[in-house]
Amino acid sequence: MKDLKKALSQLQQQGLYRRRRCLQGPQGREIILDGHRLLNFSSNDYLGLANHPDVVRSFKQAADQYGVGSGSAHLVNGHSRPHQQLEDALAEFTGYPRALLFSTGYMANLAVAQSLCSQGDYIIEDRLNHASLLDAAKLSGGKLMRHLHLDYQSLEKKLQRCDKGEILVSSDAVFSMDGDAVNIRQWLDSAQQKNAWCMLDDAHGFGVLGNQGRGSLSEQQIDSSQLHIYMATLGKAIGTSGAFIAASEDLIEYLIQTARSYIYTTAMPPATAQASLSSLKLLIEEPHRQQSLRDNITLFKQLSLQAGLPVMPSDSAIQPVMIGPADKALAISQQLFTKGLHIAAIRPPTVPKNTARLRITLRADHTSSDLQQLVEQLHSLLKQ
Repeated sequence: MKDLKKALSQLQQQGLYRRRRCLQGPQGREIILDGHRLLNFSSNDYLGLANHPDVVRSFKQAADQYGVGSGSAHLVNGHSRPHQQLEDALAEFTGYPRALLFSTGYMANLAVAQSLCSQGDYIIEDRLNHASLLDAAKLSGGKLMRHLHLDYQSLEKKLQRCDKGEILVSSDAVFSMDGDAVNIRQWLDSAQQKNAWCMLDDAHGFGVLGNQGRGSLSEQQIDSSQLHIYMATLGKAIGTSGAFIAASEDLIEYLIQTARSYIYTTAMPPATAQASLSSLKLLIEEPHRQQSLRDNITLFKQLSLQAGLPVMPSDSAIQPVMIGPADKALAISQQLFTKGLHIAAIRPPTVPKNTARLRITLRADHTSSDLQQLVEQLHSLLKQ
């Protein structure tokens, strides 16, 4: 039997032990965490919609009408009118024939891999893909092959080794720990040489990038007809929770019939779907938030360059500061906490050994003063 106390002690000694902090209020530019009021640089609520009055009001009204829980799986009697309206709206918004809701992005990625691939098939992924894509491939029964990060020649070499069966090529659109992005045109050109299924996980692009926040395809001017499977989450820029797959009529229907993570789970609360509809409406009607976020990204990069901070190359809201040793990243994160700034230390196994980092996530409602304070504190601590 595994000695759990010893294993936990080793994690602490290596600077890899994780502790939960308790949030005592809503997500926002400022949060109260473990009783401390902090500037928030660790939230994926990029546009500040998680506590928007219209979104909260929609949730409350739907809860009054439909109750708190959905009560069942979609295929039993848990599929409500707000669910259907949200699926229709997401399909139209992303330019696909249909969309299908999932309770989490993890479950959406599991659904695709397990429905399309099994033993004898191949799944090829970027080496830095999100854990949910990698786990989905491993659980599918197909053979997982990982190509070098953003290296399309490496992808082509992996494809050449696929001699039979189905092939699924999947990638993050914006990489969650590095903040860089796939070149969708090059990626598609490489992947489609073998008639492979192509899937993008746009968790960190949807709502933020492109016209009215329509995502990475819009940002890079790629028509939805060129990508078989588009996945995005609702718990980041949209400010609610859950995820969706957008695809062809036939593929969505096939997922409904075969995806275990869809069939055998309770549907998200109808109130969450209704709140997501309100967020989607705000994306369309009030695009100034995306512009504010872009302005903050530009300003942070300028200030960081002037201060000589080791910020990794990224044009997204994810701006990682490379530290290296896990214990050092954790120590700096804790020091920032005492100075009123919340920035998570990202350590192995989330990132490779000796690449621990401070993962800064910017918001549309951060002020220039916030960003100046952040850079000054980082510069001071890194000098020490």
